[in-house]
Amino acid sequence: MPTAPFAIGNVAVLPRAAVRLRPRGAVFRQLHRRSTSRPLLCSITSELSQQEEDREVSSQGLPPVAGGIVALGKFDALHIGHRELAIQAAKVGPPFLLSFVGIAEVLGWEPRAPIVAKCDRMRVLSSWAPYCNNMIPAEFQVEFSSVRHLTPRQFVEKLAKELGVRGVVAGENYRFGYRAAGDALELVRLCEEYGLGAYIIGSVMDKKQYARNMNSSDSKERGQVSSTRVRRALAVGDMRYVSELLGRKHRLILMAKDQEGFTSNKSRVSAPKSCLLNLAPKEGLYEKCSLSIGEDNLVPCKVVIDTKHVHIEMDEVGTCNIVGNQDLRLLCIEFGDSGT
Repeated sequence: MPTAPFAIGNVAVLPRAAVRLRPRGAVFRQLHRRSTSRPLLCSITSELSQQEEDREVSSQGLPPVAGGIVALGKFDALHIGHRELAIQAAKVGPPFLLSFVGIAEVLGWEPRAPIVAKCDRMRVLSSWAPYCNNMIPAEFQVEFSSVRHLTPRQFVEKLAKELGVRGVVAGENYRFGYRAAGDALELVRLCEEYGLGAYIIGSVMDKKQYARNMNSSDSKERGQVSSTRVRRALAVGDMRYVSELLGRKHRLILMAKDQEGFTSNKSRVSAPKSCLLNLAPKEGLYEKCSLSIGEDNLVPCKVVIDTKHVHIEMDEVGTCNIVGNQDLRLLCIEFGDSGT
């Protein structure tokens, strides 16, 4: 990671520890400072409500993101690099994560499980509040089909005029517009033209892999933290590495379905993989895990993942607590640093 700033247009790209952001004369509205408590069990209902809130227009005719500072990127993993974008946005104004939905459907990609379950994203974002001036970054979703063919200029114009944002934060390798025609330099130039603040930050580097990638010829892969790295770490069951990339323990969510629910016998609770709401690590045994029961109860457990099921092994008291919960439809497993 560079130790000195270098210039992109009239904006300095700095190492993340040295970034200083300044608003460009705009007055930003304050976000409501919601509770920073971290619920242990995710709520399907609250997640759906949040998605509707993210897309709705306020009574004044402006979207919720109006007046805010939007972080630009793909926020699949909500890893420490994404968190850094939110941190820098919060230094200037209300932080938002601007994400695009429907990309796989439009581009014909094979569907794949998310790294973070949709119903768990608010919990993760809430945990970022202490880093973000006690503000919880909000997600704002835009249909990919509505922006796919926009030129870089048209995209920035949409941010300024249609969404009413006051500034953007992006990584130094960010590209945007049709066929990724625009880069960070053009983003700065266009934002200045449309009266938006533009803040470019250096990549958050993967401490474990950075040294071996320093001489890579691929400008997009120089050792920065990425969702791809998180997926690769999960694929080999390296949970310590996953925790380092995420800045938290990976949480796996399972939801019981009408046809396929949870089964238990003595010290084990089992769920078919069809109940998974997000990406599980590779098959194997995982020690030092925790299962959340209710809102305040974490039960130590081991997790065994095989080809068809996820098995949670506890002592008999822990199992009785699970079985005795008549309304239990969700299992939330936090993985420790042990791997297969």
